[in-house]
Amino acid sequence: MKYLIKETTKEEREKIVKKALAIANADGRVPTDDAIQLAKKYIDGEMELDQIKNEIIKLYNENI
Repeated sequence: MKYLIKETTKEEREKIVKKALAIANADGRVPTDDAIQLAKKYIDGEMELDQIKNEIIKLYNENI
């Protein structure tokens, strides 16, 4: 499956994010507001998933 912004439509990115959030919720993990805001940036084509992953790791490390 393609995940890069240039290889996906906004609708495809929305489906990717919804699926990821559903998996997280099924495991009992609720995404933080920061994670949701970053996911919106991916949907809007502003940030790639690798960038978001790095930001989430950075936020996690700042809060431990």
